[in-house]
Amino acid sequence: MNTPISLDDIRWLVGPEGAGLLAELGRSAGSLAAIAERLKRRFSPERVHLALEQIELRRRAARKFPDAPRMFFLPETIQQATDRWIAGYKAGRFPAGEPLADLCCGIGGDLLGLAARGPVTAVDASAAALAVAEANLRSLLPPGQGVPPCEFRAEDAGRFRVDRFAAWHLDPDRRAGGRRTTRLDGCQPGPATIDRLLLECPNGAIKLAPASETPQGWQREAELEWISRDRECRQQVAWFGALAGNPGLRRATILRSRSDGSAIVGTVVGQAHRRLPTADRLGRYVFDPDSAVIAAGLTGHLARRHALAAIHPAASYLTGDDLLDDGCLQCFEVSDALPFDRKRLRALVRQRGIGRLEIKVRGVDGNPERIRRELRLQGSGEAVLLLARAGRRAVAILARRIRPHGAA
Repeated sequence: MNTPISLDDIRWLVGPEGAGLLAELGRSAGSLAAIAERLKRRFSPERVHLALEQIELRRRAARKFPDAPRMFFLPETIQQATDRWIAGYKAGRFPAGEPLADLCCGIGGDLLGLAARGPVTAVDASAAALAVAEANLRSLLPPGQGVPPCEFRAEDAGRFRVDRFAAWHLDPDRRAGGRRTTRLDGCQPGPATIDRLLLECPNGAIKLAPASETPQGWQREAELEWISRDRECRQQVAWFGALAGNPGLRRATILRSRSDGSAIVGTVVGQAHRRLPTADRLGRYVFDPDSAVIAAGLTGHLARRHALAAIHPAASYLTGDDLLDDGCLQCFEVSDALPFDRKRLRALVRQRGIGRLEIKVRGVDGNPERIRRELRLQGSGEAVLLLARAGRRAVAILARRIRPHGAA
């Protein structure tokens, strides 16, 4: 159905009747087509479609929001929304008890974290997104539980003044031109508006895509942070003013999902793209830096922290002889290393009795699933295969994953 969703329908969806219908659908058995036909006797086709779509959106959002069954979503905003774990971490960098502004709040991903810190004014040009954000806040942080009141303003964030706030957060629309962009000048609000906001209140945080390039001035004035959760780099944040813990430096923060909130398991702060020493031999262990470390350009800094070296100048794999327990690194104990030759590799995995093999390819041509088929795995053993460049050749490294201390 391509009919635009009306604001009245959105308000119905997040109201008592819509919420009740969603609860009913969650308990229903049978095909969606049969359920839809039955519901059309009670509701308009548009509202039936909206409710059924919401069930699917909640399913898609479950990996980002543990409370997805109690939340509301819009198709066009769900992908850019900050997940609950990262939102909680970011909110901890804002001053507690002070008035905050959340600009381009969308469905309220970051808002849920900020509202637990202090009074927030949520701003978005979309009245529909604002209605959903308000419903999510009401559902997850209901009044009367010590949560400060939140004000909702359906306004263009580019014209909103922030001089009365202690700090502000902005999530500019990266699809303003109809296609996703990593260019700041393709976002709305754009650089000129951000400069104006920083003049009104210097304590700002701008959420960006991990691959976004920032102006040269930002790299001097802001702390640029890349945040990963569960090994995937999710976003970049430019912190300004009092929110910038280390102006002019970069930070990589590694989070792991926990049922009671996120846990910081690793942090690296430093200058980007420090020279990376190259190993003259493969050590006992190979280390794979977290995606946030790689995106932030801090692999060299992390290598020097632990006296590690790269197995190849263009590769991010590091090697050393000492076992490390650092949340910024995945650790693999090397059992065999040989030139990447499928025939020799097939003989080796057969000899080792390996039936389950995780394959990681870095810097060489090779499709993991095709390689898996060609190896004809048999046996009860398991291992990790790292395919990478070492020196001038491609190598195959058979290894055992070492779990960090205390990992589940």
